[in-house]
Amino acid sequence: MTTLSTIFILALIISLAVTPLMKRVAQKYNLVDLPDERKVHSTAIPRMGGIAVFIAFFAPFVSFLFFSTTITELLIINKQVIALVVGASLVFGVGLWDDIHKLNPFIKFSIQLISTLIAYWGGMRIYGFVLPWGGGISLGWFSLPMTVFWFLVVINGINLIDGLDGLDAGVTLFVSLMLLVLCVTDENFLTAMGFAALSGATLGFLRYNFNPASIFMGDSGSYFLGYMLAAMAIMGSVKSQAAVAILIPIIALGVPLLDVLWSPVRRFLLGRRLFSPDKEHLHHRLLSLGLSQRLAVWILYGITILMGILSILMVNVSNEQSSMILLLIGAAVILGMRKLGYFEYFDIDKVYGWLKDVTDQVGITHERRSFLSIQVDIAHSTDLTEVWQRICEALERLGFDMAELSLNFREEGVPGSVGPASWEWNHAAFDRNKDVIKECLLKLELPLLGKNNEKFGTLWLIKDLERDAISQYTLRRVESLRRTIIRFMEKFDPAKNA
Repeated sequence: MTTLSTIFILALIISLAVTPLMKRVAQKYNLVDLPDERKVHSTAIPRMGGIAVFIAFFAPFVSFLFFSTTITELLIINKQVIALVVGASLVFGVGLWDDIHKLNPFIKFSIQLISTLIAYWGGMRIYGFVLPWGGGISLGWFSLPMTVFWFLVVINGINLIDGLDGLDAGVTLFVSLMLLVLCVTDENFLTAMGFAALSGATLGFLRYNFNPASIFMGDSGSYFLGYMLAAMAIMGSVKSQAAVAILIPIIALGVPLLDVLWSPVRRFLLGRRLFSPDKEHLHHRLLSLGLSQRLAVWILYGITILMGILSILMVNVSNEQSSMILLLIGAAVILGMRKLGYFEYFDIDKVYGWLKDVTDQVGITHERRSFLSIQVDIAHSTDLTEVWQRICEALERLGFDMAELSLNFREEGVPGSVGPASWEWNHAAFDRNKDVIKECLLKLELPLLGKNNEKFGTLWLIKDLERDAISQYTLRRVESLRRTIIRFMEKFDPAKNA
């Protein structure tokens, strides 16, 4: 324990000393984070704090090369340690370069992927899951994609929550302390040293990053913290005898994991780009409720601490009790998301409407299939009279009150060409002489344009919305009908049917 305490204190002191230095360097070279519509700070803030965290983490281990204890003897240069250092340095480097010069997202993602593969090569792999209610799941060949997914989710989850002063460093601090306790309990002292250094480095940085922040860690810091948490969480769970194994760090990292997993889902539901930035993250939602930055951060700290305590409890209770804790966590997550307004996407009427749209689009509903049958009949019609009869049948199904189809086949100077032709139809309850000037009429003029803008004619439609409201599928059906008529006209030879 003395060694772990020493590592923590050394990392803390170095972080406290180096962070102000990096602040001055960032200010001197104008390496600052400028405010914009997505960010909550209103002034330019230095963003080189990630360098201080990086140095503060590794410096204690360099000093222990000259002093030896029972625990530090575990620090041998092996494949896993090499992979950890190289991978962490790689994501830190790409983050630092992005802080200074701005990188293409594809390049950043590619470097993250490479660093993850390095970790996998070094033996930091998710082989399977031990379930809290007994039994387990062996991943087999799926171990690689699952490990990659885990690293990318944690790295980008920590990066996403770096939106409020002190949030990123504070969440990492509390998660590291919780996992440190679990590693010490399990006598996994090698990983415990890593969490001790990470805790000290983030605590020292938090002194300057808590609201109101005087320095940010930037992508270099958030990528580094995310990578180290992902890697050491796997290292800490490999020897764990707890019934939940890798589920422990998943629960402890609840805040960033929930944010990074939910973000692309809600963007997909709203028809936005899956990885486009926005102001709909958890901390933004808390601010939208009228909370101050500091209070929002404290709430997320509290959630992180609570999740960490629950993960520790799961180590010391039975499988059945672990299952109950997971159910409670799940219920709390659902209630919290509902309170933050995320479930407005899942209102019953919206879900029902979406399902109706899907079933209609794929042709499952009876209404869609019956209308499709009319379209097929139009396509297989032998003359214009039959086509018009089918069109009238379709329009009556759609609730239209009046229609007029005007076709023009006349081509000046072409012998034997057929002249204009037109048809009219109206619903029995619609008086075309009186009702055509009523209010609340939907009037559509649909040009029948074929390939190369060939003009076949025009279809005019009128619908009395007071008599029958328009459905959400009416205009879609009308457009399908228009295209079907055009396809028929492209095949129709007026000279043969004159």
